[in-house]
Amino acid sequence: MENLRTYHGSCHCGAVKFRISSPEITSGVRCNCSICERKGALMTPHIYSPEELVVESGADQLSVYQFGSGVAKHYFCKVCGIYPFHQTMRKAGYYRVNVGCVNGLEPLVMPVEVFDGKSL
Repeated sequence: MENLRTYHGSCHCGAVKFRISSPEITSGVRCNCSICERKGALMTPHIYSPEELVVESGADQLSVYQFGSGVAKHYFCKVCGIYPFHQTMRKAGYYRVNVGCVNGLEPLVMPVEVFDGKSL
């Protein structure tokens, strides 16, 4: 079992705050599906259960966007518009997090893997 640490994060304006229990985050994932190409965020390589991703405040400030099959749920702050996390299509009910929303991480210098979401 991997050592887990607690990371804290938020949207840009701070209306939505969350924490994740995660192995160390040292890289990120980009997806080439239609929505991910447009939002351009670097996501965590790990997928989190609802117990591992906890919204600490501002759940009422989240808006959800769904398209296509409706399985994936993309969450956005109603105040600042930032995407902090989404529920994945491949593992419904589980989450990936926007690395740029996690305190203390530097997404611009992380190694990146590309996931072929267009083919799903």
